[in-house]
Amino acid sequence: MKPALIIGSTCVDIIINIDHLPKTEENLRPKSQTMALGGCAYNVSHMMRLFHAPHTFVTPVGTGLYGNYVAEQFDKLQIPVHVRVTDMDNGCCYCLVEASGERTFLSVHGAEYTFQKSWMDSLPPDSHQLAYVCGLEIEEPTGLSLIEYLEEHTCLEICYAPGPRGVKIDPAKTERMLRLGPILHINKKEALALSGCSSYQKAAEILHARTHNTVIITLGEHGCYCKEKTGGTFFVPSVPSGHVADTIGAGDAHIGTILALMTKGCPLYEAVSCANLVSAAVVEIPGAILPAGKLPAALRKYL
Repeated sequence: MKPALIIGSTCVDIIINIDHLPKTEENLRPKSQTMALGGCAYNVSHMMRLFHAPHTFVTPVGTGLYGNYVAEQFDKLQIPVHVRVTDMDNGCCYCLVEASGERTFLSVHGAEYTFQKSWMDSLPPDSHQLAYVCGLEIEEPTGLSLIEYLEEHTCLEICYAPGPRGVKIDPAKTERMLRLGPILHINKKEALALSGCSSYQKAAEILHARTHNTVIITLGEHGCYCKEKTGGTFFVPSVPSGHVADTIGAGDAHIGTILALMTKGCPLYEAVSCANLVSAAVVEIPGAILPAGKLPAALRKYL
């Protein structure tokens, strides 16, 4: 299969560990604070790199404290900076992690969530097959330009992750995205909200009827439910995790693994099964980025 095209943000995650979310006027003392690369598209691209899957990562890097941090880290990791936005700062994401491991995000958006079609001029679209995009970029004003780019390049099969703010995206934008017939990757809560249904099975039917393509619904510790493009369904049970450090990036790692293995020609069921293993490993570590040494042994054969 041709390389995948990953379009979207690289932000700076500021991970703050606390006992519980603060109440009004409460004064909490965080247990720790760390800073790391993050962002949905970056997390997906990391899994592509981990599996040595062919891909191109188009992520705008801005200026300021956070933009410079991203550029410096990319240099260390030998990741090409495809787009440098020189007139806009990068933002950051405050990740509040409670004792349970659950996380709450406060995102300050900057250059990393913008898009211009001119950035794609050097990339012949027919040199790629799968294209990943996230709802956070679509929600932004420049999301219209991203939608137009995808509409103009129908050779790309889109994998779309609307995310937790999917229902807040302009319905007209959502309708245009779904008309493109993307593979949908979505969790249960997001699927119910986007479809208006009360069960994830019915949500999968409704969303499949709108996209005529595969719908992948993650169910956390309960596994993953898929309705394939052909209309068939299957369920893949979850893999038990040990200690849950936090859930940051677990969904991104899941779809990143699926895309990585799809570019290697793996069937969807096999790819989802591997993605469940990866997600279980991600929640056991702090942050979103799974080190190569933490990749489950059963998946080493895919490297």
